Amino acid sequence: MMLFAGLGAVANPLHAQGTNSELTAANTHTKADKPHGKKQLFIDVHYLGAGKVSYEAVAQAHAKDLATEGKYRVEFIKYWVDTARGAVYCLSSAFDTASIVKTHAAAHGLLPAHIYPVTAGEHAAAHGGKNLYLDFHEFGPGNVKAADVAGAHQKDLAVQKKYGVNLINYWVDEKAGVVMCLAEAPDADALIKTHKEAHGLIPTSVEEVKQGN
Repeated sequence: MMLFAGLGAVANPLHAQGTNSELTAANTHTKADKPHGKKQLFIDVHYLGAGKVSYEAVAQAHAKDLATEGKYRVEFIKYWVDTARGAVYCLSSAFDTASIVKTHAAAHGLLPAHIYPVTAGEHAAAHGGKNLYLDFHEFGPGNVKAADVAGAHQKDLAVQKKYGVNLINYWVDEKAGVVMCLAEAPDADALIKTHKEAHGLIPTSVEEVKQGN
């Protein structure tokens, strides 16, 4: 399968391939990821290189994750695939990053390049019939607060119809300073124009994706 063809990296800092030391840290430094012993949301990211990912292959790997997740008390909620860049984004609920790494390792051996502990924003229903995008805002570690993002999101909602955009949800990693937005739009430019008019915070990148559950 194309999914297993190899690993790649792209230039964007958000798209840097994870190192073995980073993944080891994910396995060991779990106390900060497990406040009060409760599950939280994570988005883990796999970069396999342009032309080396197919949606069908990711669906097969995801099925293996679902068959394995119970062992590590992980719940994979949905995922998104950018075949052009060879990127896969998985949203899950888990007690810590180590559980996610172990699930992927046992299921198919494809370890994530990065795992973001995130809080989710306001959810809206998908309308269908338009392209689906993930856009990324990188503010730097400690430079963004979920409350501020919520305010910016409300401004987006006030503008989005002008550009035919439907913002479905967003996720914030305050520690890394990263915000990820999921939206339906006619094209990437419409999404960029929405953010620009609403609050002026232009995304670092916009990726067209296909969603799986």
